[in-house]
Amino acid sequence: MALDTALLEILACPDTHHAPLTLDEAAATLTCTECGLIFPIRDGIPVLLLDEATRPAGDGR
Repeated sequence: MALDTALLEILACPDTHHAPLTLDEAAATLTCTECGLIFPIRDGIPVLLLDEATRPAGDGR
């Protein structure tokens, strides 16, 4: 699974800060560089819905 680098450059966290996302190909996820929310990638499609996001382990928010 690989996302086009041009697509990755324009994707942003859907939360109010719209921070860039980093790709974890092994886990098939995108992670917000500001809030740490983790968004799944399903069948090669990023699912950038706040309801579908998870928090990193140990994040008490």
